[in-house]
Amino acid sequence: MTKTILIATDYSLESLNILKKVLKEKEASEDQDQYNILLVSGYDPGDSIRDLLFNTKSIIFNKIRPQEFCDAYGIIRNKYPHLVNKIICDIFTGSFQRAFNNYVKAENIQEAYYSPSIKSKGKGKFDIAPYIKKCRELQVHEIKVQTAERLPERGRLAEIFVEV
Repeated sequence: MTKTILIATDYSLESLNILKKVLKEKEASEDQDQYNILLVSGYDPGDSIRDLLFNTKSIIFNKIRPQEFCDAYGIIRNKYPHLVNKIICDIFTGSFQRAFNNYVKAENIQEAYYSPSIKSKGKGKFDIAPYIKKCRELQVHEIKVQTAERLPERGRLAEIFVEV
């Protein structure tokens, strides 16, 4: 059976620790399901007519998602091929709880994971954790992610090989 999971991210390598932890727990529980994983960040497209007309998701992703992030989640997907059906990066552009609830229904999401230590920051990004917490259609899980203070791999692809 295939289930859909939402993971709140800010498209940093540190936020992939949530994905690693979730997949590690699913593997430890010998889960037989496969998962479609949505890595979602909030994004405010602004109110400029030009931006609203001519910005596509690929243009937005080129602004907010580094290439190392894509490489890293590809490595994680290859580590758990029996659990991961597909991983999709997406943005939530709404500003109301009802819009988020409709997004959850449209994507058929059953579970959501977030970490209070991962805060979306940067141009146009916002944190979707408050929307996740208020959504009644989801099984919500808060993941505690500990990152070492002095990590020589921080910000580089090697960071995903550090155990969480």
